[in-house]
Amino acid sequence: MSKRKKILYVQTSGVDTPERLYAPFILSTTAAAMGIDATIYFLITGVTVVKKGEAEKIKLGEFPTLKQVMDQSVKAGVKLEVCEQSCMLLGLERGDFEDPAKVVGAATLNDRILDADAVICF
Repeated sequence: MSKRKKILYVQTSGVDTPERLYAPFILSTTAAAMGIDATIYFLITGVTVVKKGEAEKIKLGEFPTLKQVMDQSVKAGVKLEVCEQSCMLLGLERGDFEDPAKVVGAATLNDRILDADAVICF
């Protein structure tokens, strides 16, 4: 019996670069549809992407809002993790993020990388 494959998407780009924000959600949703465990880890200014109220403001071209794409990912089973140290760096609190984004420590990123079959950074 083979274990499920895992892909980790590391989002370092924030709301100031909206053209870099759709890819991890679209790719992770696709991975989940393929039966792959997908997690997006938000790091540095990437944490601003899942800050409450921010994703609704982002809409590029004919795509739905980033919030709609994010909701599709979550519905597909994609896990969203937010770096606690990045939150501290930017002065953000645990309650500042969209549900179900979970604030986690730095060791979590190391664990996810070591456990993943693939890691992609944005």
